[in-house]
Amino acid sequence: MVTVYDVLIIGGGPAGLTAGLYTSRAKLKTLLVERMILGGQVMTTTKVENYPGFPGGIDGPDLMARFQEHCQEFGLETMTGEVTALVDQGEEKLVTVDGKQLRARAVIITTGAEPSKLGVPGESQFVGRGVSYCATCDGAFFRNVPVAIVGGGDTAAEEALFLSRFASKVYLVHRRDELRATKVLQDRIFANDKIEPIWNSLVEGVIGDNTGVTALTLRNRKDDTQSTLDAVGMFVAIGVTPKAHFLADILDLNPEGYILTDSECRTSMPGVFAAGDVRKKILKQIATAVGDGAIAAIVTEKYLDGFE
Repeated sequence: MVTVYDVLIIGGGPAGLTAGLYTSRAKLKTLLVERMILGGQVMTTTKVENYPGFPGGIDGPDLMARFQEHCQEFGLETMTGEVTALVDQGEEKLVTVDGKQLRARAVIITTGAEPSKLGVPGESQFVGRGVSYCATCDGAFFRNVPVAIVGGGDTAAEEALFLSRFASKVYLVHRRDELRATKVLQDRIFANDKIEPIWNSLVEGVIGDNTGVTALTLRNRKDDTQSTLDAVGMFVAIGVTPKAHFLADILDLNPEGYILTDSECRTSMPGVFAAGDVRKKILKQIATAVGDGAIAAIVTEKYLDGFE
């Protein structure tokens, strides 16, 4: 007999786990599919300081472990796999996971977003050999050597501060002449002697040899001069790209690739909802992902009640 889930959730970050908590607690037969590890991008965050209820902050993996434990209380079923297709069959949706077809009465998409790439020569060549998109994952490999972090927002600032624990020098390369990061992070950056901002500059290329990255080529946006920056690591923190490419011909997306929804997380396909960083919205935080996940779950429950 073919199993038909009430709800199939695609993605296991804060939004997906929250949605799974709500639907499982509502006694809906729910399966959550995650391509990699449960927890999403929060698993690479050293300390979460702005999630309510944790004064002094909490490490990202610890926070996500609590999410998972809470979901397990209500019997949320999870599996590892990559979703490659979604087909609308009316009252049922057909979801392809690693070549296997699963059926569900409703789907909640919480695939999140992934770090954006610079797209410069040498970047892809040296991924894993000096080029990284996660300082908390790889920073400890760069002890007592100079590194660069590219970006100017909160993530770049947080990662620069983290890298300063290990690296001998952290160059913060930013295309503008001021940071976009919050004031508290800026204050910490400017008070840290190991961090040196390089303003109005773009990375034009990554230089390296058999050992890995050895330097970066920079271009000053104001006078168009080029320079070489000695660094054995480049960490990129210039934003994120929504992980919704497999839905491009299925759901309505905006030009940046985010899923378009209404205020109640409904997508352009009846019975399919989206929550968290994968949908178009003004703020991408754990708190807003959790709110999205709760809304999507409740609206999904009401949608299914309409078929009872």
